[in-house]
Amino acid sequence: MTRPVAPKLAPVVRSVVVDWPQEAAFRRFTDDIATWWPLRSHSIGQERAENVAFEGHVGGRIVETIRGGEQCTWGTVTAWEPPHRVAFTWHPGQAVETAQEIDVRFIPEGARTRLELTHAGWERLGAMASRARKGYGLGWRYVLALWAGRRHSLLVLMMDALMVVVGPLVRRRFEKQQAAEKARAAAAG
Repeated sequence: MTRPVAPKLAPVVRSVVVDWPQEAAFRRFTDDIATWWPLRSHSIGQERAENVAFEGHVGGRIVETIRGGEQCTWGTVTAWEPPHRVAFTWHPGQAVETAQEIDVRFIPEGARTRLELTHAGWERLGAMASRARKGYGLGWRYVLALWAGRRHSLLVLMMDALMVVVGPLVRRRFEKQQAAEKARAAAAG
């Protein structure tokens, strides 16, 4: 069964500059992802999430480990060019056919580095595409602020508070949407 295709949506593009050399910026984003990624709010396992890791090669996975040993693949590395670039598919908790593309570049600016993230391919999410794009627009700002070590920024503090209040509601709504979409797919196929 083919999924309905949403109209093409512009990619989400986010950037942040840090006071780290390019190699350190790349390594923090990839090798050290478990030290800064907000697993409690941005994972499949939520409070049961234990780890997330990049398998550092083309074809490697970005994989979440959930208490009890369960693993969930978030995406697959499509480009591995340390310390300049990493690209990967992105479908945490979704079917592989819904995978979007994320391209992350690490651009030296003197002693600093600018990370530039481009998230495209929204149309693969069908009816959820526009809503997902809006959510990721803010979500990537939050995640990249954490990557940049800005845990005490106003954005991070506000998002942390919001996730405590709204997170369970958003998760339930998302799960209902997924169940409805699976039921429609099963009825059609």
